[in-house]
Amino acid sequence: MFSKATRSRPTTRRSGPAGSDWSPYERLEDASDAYFLHADVALDAIRGVLGRRKVLGFTLERVVDLTEAGTSVWQEAAVCDGRRLILWHSEELADDSAPGGTVLDSSVQVLPLNSIGHVGMRTLVGRNDKGARVDRGVYLVLATSMPHELSAVQGDPDSPVAAARFRPEAFRFSKSLDDGGPGQIARLVAFGRLLGRLVPS
Repeated sequence: MFSKATRSRPTTRRSGPAGSDWSPYERLEDASDAYFLHADVALDAIRGVLGRRKVLGFTLERVVDLTEAGTSVWQEAAVCDGRRLILWHSEELADDSAPGGTVLDSSVQVLPLNSIGHVGMRTLVGRNDKGARVDRGVYLVLATSMPHELSAVQGDPDSPVAAARFRPEAFRFSKSLDDGGPGQIARLVAFGRLLGRLVPS
């Protein structure tokens, strides 16, 4: 976490404790403020590259891990402005020289939608006790044409040409009834469908 001085700065929009369900909020600012522990850092990073473009869709993720050093919070936002996919994430790193003993590593990545070559979405659909449809989970994968990993492949030992396997960069998002609930499942489904419509064929 940030130092106590930074953590204690008042916020103007917080509607509940960090980690509250963000799915009822249509605006990125309101959803981030309800969900993220460091909403100001996330919004500053995203706005810096978003500029005047309008947010068409987004999804948020927050994971709390218990480590030997204490509690660590990992946060992520994926935002689409119709032309680009803006990815922000943060994690806390130990730093004995910093007040509180940790610093927040905040990073942002911008991908043009034409760099996404594959949008795959799998949903888990069930029924409730009245027979009505219930979406129980969703798994979204976005794969790009950019190389993420090259690994050697065992080929003909007598061949002078070495072979390698290319693995593209991919981004994965998931929500379930236990992780996010029905509202966030619906929002991730809508986000996946938006990207499916916008990604150039």
